[in-house]
Amino acid sequence: MTTPFGDPVLPGFRPDPSVCRVGADYYLVTSSFEWFPGLPVFHSRDLVNWRRLGSALDRPSQLDLDGCEPSRGLFAPTIRHHDGLFHLVCTLMDGPGHFAVTAADPAGPWSEPYWLEGEGFDPSLFFDDGPDGDGRAWFTAARVLDEAAGRTEIWMREYLPRERRLTGPEYVLWSGSRPGARWSEAPHIYKIDSTYLLLTAEGGTDVDHSVVAALADHVTGPYEGAPDNPVLPPATGPVTCTGHADLVQTSDGDWRAVLLGVRPGSAIGRETFLSRVTWNDGWPVFSPVDHTSPRRRLQDDFAALSTDWSTLRTPRASFWTTGDGIRLQLRPERLGERTVPSLLVRPQEQPDCDVSTELRFTPAAPDEQAGLAVVLDDDTHLLFLRTEEGLVLRHGPEVLAGAPVPRGPFAWECASGASATPSPTRRRTAPGRTWPPSQPRSSRRCSPASSSASTPPPTATRPRTTPTSRGSTSRTRAGPPGRRASTTRKCEPKQELAYERSSPYRNTFDRDYFVMALSTFLEGPFREASKAPFSGRIPETSPKHLTCSCSVSRLNPEDATAP
Repeated sequence: MTTPFGDPVLPGFRPDPSVCRVGADYYLVTSSFEWFPGLPVFHSRDLVNWRRLGSALDRPSQLDLDGCEPSRGLFAPTIRHHDGLFHLVCTLMDGPGHFAVTAADPAGPWSEPYWLEGEGFDPSLFFDDGPDGDGRAWFTAARVLDEAAGRTEIWMREYLPRERRLTGPEYVLWSGSRPGARWSEAPHIYKIDSTYLLLTAEGGTDVDHSVVAALADHVTGPYEGAPDNPVLPPATGPVTCTGHADLVQTSDGDWRAVLLGVRPGSAIGRETFLSRVTWNDGWPVFSPVDHTSPRRRLQDDFAALSTDWSTLRTPRASFWTTGDGIRLQLRPERLGERTVPSLLVRPQEQPDCDVSTELRFTPAAPDEQAGLAVVLDDDTHLLFLRTEEGLVLRHGPEVLAGAPVPRGPFAWECASGASATPSPTRRRTAPGRTWPPSQPRSSRRCSPASSSASTPPPTATRPRTTPTSRGSTSRTRAGPPGRRASTTRKCEPKQELAYERSSPYRNTFDRDYFVMALSTFLEGPFREASKAPFSGRIPETSPKHLTCSCSVSRLNPEDATAP
C-alpha cells in the first residue's frame, strides 16, 4: 500500500513525529529545528484530534540556538513512558549533540537536558520491560559514514534511565535494506511477540523516502530485513515523501503508526499523518485509516501568548507584551542575520488560507518597519511592510514592489498567491539543510503613479492586513489619528503595482514550511481560515509561479471623518 493517508492529523510544519501511549492517552512530539520553544508536545485520545500541551524545551537554559543555521537545531525526537516518567531524547545539531529530558507530566515542566555521548542524529529509546523482558533500556541513533554517498548506519548502546547516561559496548544493528541503500535513519525498536522489530526510514527525505523493517531474536541483533522491503514503499499518490514512522499499540490491542508526509502542490512542509498497521508473518503492513481532520478556524486575541507561537532561535529576553493585543518591540535584528528578530510565527496549516490582523504602526525613522511576513527560513521569506516611505513588498533583502501611502486616510488592498511543485531531481545529501532556493528570473510592473515620490504616511493608523498563500485578497482601512478604521468606504481610482516571478518555494520536503509571521510591532486579533479542503490531487490549472500585487488608493473626502 503506497497511499495509506488522507488528511494529516497534524497539518503544517510537524515533521518527524514520535508517539507513545499511557492508558487511554496518546502523547506526540515533533522536530522544531531552529524555532523556540523547542519540541512541541501534543495530546490525543483518538490519534486524530490533537491538542498542544506546550513544549519540552521552553526555557532558554534548556536550549541554546544562538547562530543556528536554517534547518539545523533540533532533529527528530523520540518520546517514551517508563516507570511513571516520560523520557524524551533528541539531537541538537551543530551543538552538544544527543540529550535526554524527563518529566512526570508531559505538559511540563521538563528537566534540564542530560547530554549523552555518541555520534549522529535521530535518537530513540527502547525499554525492554515486557513480560519476558530483562528490564534494560537501549539508546539507538543513526550516524553518517559517507555523506556524499548517503551511507549511514544504525548503532545502539545500553541506556541507564536513572542516571541518564549510556554504558557498555556499542552494537551496529543495520546499514540499510540492500547494498547501496541511502540514508538509513529514524530507528525505532519494538518487541512484538518476543521478537524484536527494528523500523527505520530509508531513501532520504525526498520522493524516495520509505519505511523498512528488520527482525531479530535478540535486541542486539543480528537483524534480518523483510523480504519485501520497503514495507512502506515510496509514495506515489496525493501524499508523498512518507517515512519516519513510529508505532503505537492502542488500548484495544490494535496498532497504528504516525509518520511524516508531504502534500504535493503546497509548500507548507512535512506534516504528521496516521496509518493503520496490521501484521503479516511478523512484518508490519500499512493501510488507510478512515478519518477526516476538521479544518480549524484560528483566532488569537493575545490575552496571553499561546503555545502556537514561536520565535526564531532562543530569545534571551522577552520582546513582546500581551493583554490588549500584542506589542512587539522595535529592535535592530533582522531576518537573515542569524539573530533573534522581533518576530512571532505560527505554522500555516493549509495550502490555502486567509490571514488578517489589525496593525498600528507609525515609522519614525527610515529603518523602522513593521508588517506581516510569509517565512520559509532566514534567507527565504516575503515581507509586506509599512515603512517611512510607504508600502513595500520584499523577498528577503530584495524589494519586489512598493507604493507611496497617500496623505490622510487611505485604503490598502493586497493579494498574494503561491503554488509549488515537487522537485523530482532533489535528493537529500546531508542530515541538515539540503534545499537551496532557486534564483528565477523576475519581472516588475508598476503604474506611473506608483513609481512617483512617496508621500508621508498618516501619523496614526489601524489597518487590517491579510497576506495570503494563494489568490486571496485583503483590505486595510485606516482612519485619521485617534479614530477607528471604517470597513465600508469608497475609494478613488487606485495606484497599482504588481510583481510576478517563478516560484522559489519549491516543495522542499525536509525544511519546506511556510509560517505566518507577525513582524516587529503588531497588536490586534489574528485569524486564519482555510479557503478549501485538500482535494487529494494537484489541479491541472494550479499556477506554477508566485504572484503578489497590492494597490493603494485615497479615500473619498466624505469618508475622512468616518468613525
